[in-house]
Amino acid sequence: MSGSVALNTRVLPQVRAGRNAGRLLERNFLVYRRAWMIIFSGFFEPLFYLFSIGVGLGALVGEVVGPGGTPVKYAAFVAPALLGSSAMNGAIYESTFNIFFKLKYGKIYDAVLSTPMQPADIAVGEIAWSLIRGAIYAAGFLVVMAAMGLMPSWWGLLALPAATLIGFAFGACGMAATTFMRSWQDFDLVGLVVLPLFLFSGTFYPLSVYPEAFQVLTRFSPLYHSVEIIRALTLGAFDWSLAGHVAFLLGMGAVGVTIASRRLGRLLLK
Repeated sequence: MSGSVALNTRVLPQVRAGRNAGRLLERNFLVYRRAWMIIFSGFFEPLFYLFSIGVGLGALVGEVVGPGGTPVKYAAFVAPALLGSSAMNGAIYESTFNIFFKLKYGKIYDAVLSTPMQPADIAVGEIAWSLIRGAIYAAGFLVVMAAMGLMPSWWGLLALPAATLIGFAFGACGMAATTFMRSWQDFDLVGLVVLPLFLFSGTFYPLSVYPEAFQVLTRFSPLYHSVEIIRALTLGAFDWSLAGHVAFLLGMGAVGVTIASRRLGRLLLK
């Protein structure tokens, strides 16, 4: 048409949230390859508990009632719970202290957002790195269990993907909680939550020994669901309740990812 100017508008396709998360994983790998000992620092605490309580105290306790009512050695009962705790520790350490430093002091994410990456990419990438760290802890602990004869069932090999699920759940919620932290003093609350979870999630005793009201509260503990999955796999005791435990951790992780993504968007794009 004469006298008119044709305007061509090009609409950029929307990038799917989390698509570039692999770039952040690559960055974390490059950073930690020269500080790999830090990755294994949290692995030793559950290992010390295994030798002191599982083996030492286990010599006095003897056998306890395991999944399905089958008597098992106390060390074999405690070890799967400590494996789940290892996965939790790895994910929590990475998704709280380290992410808080990057967010508030290192300003790493401000630089990341100068690239095509979005806050959702940061959330997915960091949560993925957290679950990888948890899985590394769990893999090392699983080797120790196998060497000590504390994994009587070959189904115990599935404890590694189960530990990855645990890392996902705790990593996502840990990162979501970190976005609300204002100072290092707030991290005292992390210990206030993690320590009771570690001690009172059926870690060292069967759930049946607790008072009935405490049993109800324990079933809301994410570590309790984690312990039940790992214990059932390593001892080869299965029932339909495992589906409920898996669903609980998946839901926990999904909620954590959603909150972390939205909170990062508000903090970084304000």
